[in-house]
Amino acid sequence: MENINNRYEKSTLGLSPLKIEGVKVIATSPEPDYSWVFVKVLTSEPGLYGLGSANNCYLAWAVKSAIEKHLGPFWVGKDPDRIEDLWQSTHVRSYWRNGTITNVIQSALDMALWDIKGKRANMPLYQLLGGKVRDAVPVYAHANGETEQACTENVQSYLEQGFRHVRVQMGGYGGGGFIPPGEGSRPKTGYQGQVFDEQLYVETIPKMFRHLRTQLGLGVNLLHDVHEHLTPTLALEFAKRMEPIRMFFVEDILPPEQIDYFRKIRGLTSTPMAMGELFTHPHEWRSLISNRLIDFIRCRISAIGGITQAKKIASLCEQFGVRTAWQEGGENDPINQLAAYHVDLTIPSFGIQESNHFSEKIHEMLPGTARIHDGYLYGSEKPGLGIDIDEQLVKKYPLADNYQNSDWTTVRGIDGSLVKP
Repeated sequence: MENINNRYEKSTLGLSPLKIEGVKVIATSPEPDYSWVFVKVLTSEPGLYGLGSANNCYLAWAVKSAIEKHLGPFWVGKDPDRIEDLWQSTHVRSYWRNGTITNVIQSALDMALWDIKGKRANMPLYQLLGGKVRDAVPVYAHANGETEQACTENVQSYLEQGFRHVRVQMGGYGGGGFIPPGEGSRPKTGYQGQVFDEQLYVETIPKMFRHLRTQLGLGVNLLHDVHEHLTPTLALEFAKRMEPIRMFFVEDILPPEQIDYFRKIRGLTSTPMAMGELFTHPHEWRSLISNRLIDFIRCRISAIGGITQAKKIASLCEQFGVRTAWQEGGENDPINQLAAYHVDLTIPSFGIQESNHFSEKIHEMLPGTARIHDGYLYGSEKPGLGIDIDEQLVKKYPLADNYQNSDWTTVRGIDGSLVKP
């Protein structure tokens, strides 16, 4: 097999050496809950640039400023072909490593450099990453409902659309475990809003999934996201109760601070575990993978440092029988989705990817945005990441921080205390 580097060198033979000549920050809020920050890395070759996602909707302004004032100027004059070297240089540039802001900035640069390399070679990025090992990328849908029957009907509708993997929540994250405002045994003064009760949750959710299996049979792969709401003891109980349902996976059953409990869960039950949506540091995922304590790694490509880091994680997973399930839903953007897509096409350790649908306005703003057909994600097949950005359209939707965008993370218990995440 021809070496990938040799293929790239042949395709760029006779071209002048490249330099990064500028870094443009493009920040936009085209729809509610979207606070997107992109980078456009300009090169010394006229018309050649790369795009990357620095998406952190909770700290978007800090990310934008850090690129403009610190890391963007550091990259100017560097060789964009030296992706690994520039990744490592950026990693230590701020001295303290693996921060939530620096990681997404590294990811944006990494994606942009791979985009440039693919465009210069006139190949879709997956070709430079080793070529396809699958024809398309299967994704899972998000079903929701306030009752067992509503959940069943929602899952059924996705099956009719061609999906074979469906994540099911009962009224959103923590749903099935909420006590309505003002109800329950509360302190006389204090918090009176909706509260989470983990005992109720552990009773309600397994019962809902038993209903799904009874109604739908084994033809659907079922997933569920606990979103770290449980204490370790009840996480063990929940995992055991979900075992007869034969889940595809249960996600984030513990907060990152309690990952040592996965050893106890593995010893107790065969329920497949997915973990990592909040991970930013190798120390968080390395031992879980190498000790085979989880079945799926759930990091977001932009949160961990980009394509370069994702390929390394996927290789580690391959050695230990763990699969990937990149976290690409919610407020995420099309550039990050495509970065995950190109990695997914090339890795043997792939498991599933989270789905994310974008409006036609977003497809117009970011031409080449991937589309989902019959439960599979498809990129554009154009060189590089295969996506572009309409900067004139972006200007109509300037970055606007939604200061309520983290309210959903501050769930409280009946005594008024905070429930993680």
